[in-house]
Amino acid sequence: MADDIPFDKNLDLAPDTVDEPMPLVRRIMADNPGPFTFKGTLSYIVGRGKVAIVDPGPDDPAHIAALLDAVRNETVTHIFVTHTHRDHSPAVPAIKHATGATVYAEGPHRAARPLHIGEQKRLDHSGDMDFRPDVALKDGEIVRGEGWSVEAVATPGHTANHMAFAFKENNVLFAGDHVMGWATSIVAPPDGAMSDYMASLEKLRRRGETVYFPGHGPAIRDAGRFVSYYILHRKAREASILHRLGKGSSDIPTIVRAIYIGIDPRLTGAAGLSVLAHMEDLVTRGLVATDGPPAIDGVYRLARD
Repeated sequence: MADDIPFDKNLDLAPDTVDEPMPLVRRIMADNPGPFTFKGTLSYIVGRGKVAIVDPGPDDPAHIAALLDAVRNETVTHIFVTHTHRDHSPAVPAIKHATGATVYAEGPHRAARPLHIGEQKRLDHSGDMDFRPDVALKDGEIVRGEGWSVEAVATPGHTANHMAFAFKENNVLFAGDHVMGWATSIVAPPDGAMSDYMASLEKLRRRGETVYFPGHGPAIRDAGRFVSYYILHRKAREASILHRLGKGSSDIPTIVRAIYIGIDPRLTGAAGLSVLAHMEDLVTRGLVATDGPPAIDGVYRLARD
């Protein structure tokens, strides 16, 4: 079903080298390829002279050194963090120590909802629990630097504290992992919530930025149209789940096998968590029922009036 989105997997960028995809925006990719990170996590540098860094990336000495080398003879005044998964924020302490920059983000890592009894935190790629911003941003706040200004755009869903950043002078959005051009974003409880994610997509669709720079993969052109594809894709996933439940009660592994045809086996667990995120939303909306709170090992059925 992911082939209903016009993905672009063309990113010709060697790890820990710098390019400039548009004036006043530079990017450096960490050497951390994988099924969740594509070719690697992207860090961005905004401005010239006195600059901001968006998402310093993983705690990788080579990437940290490359990022600092890229801003040699410049002053890093701001560090923005889209969210606190471990491939995006753990390099912050090293970059802050080297530059003295102020760190801006929505807040520390947290779950989107309370954990259920016996429930564990999700994938190893999960939260950077040590992260604390110097400044906690609210939706719509503007942060100004020398020759640039950035608007904080709260986009919970992938994580509860996910925040995109709009570079106002260039009319572009640093989208983190909320929208990516190479694949769909994972929404995995308890870190993420599907209801929040869908609301954030609708919020972005109403905005005016035409280019997104994501946390992984190439820039997204015609961004509003691409977000519409993302929304339709999620609604189609929901419809597939409801169609499967229309044939009788089912558990999440069965649904994953039915609707994720040809999935990379490394992503099966993440697909199950994504289905769980849909189930949480569908149960809340009264369309699906289960015994107890929605859980990865639960059995689900269509709700009856």
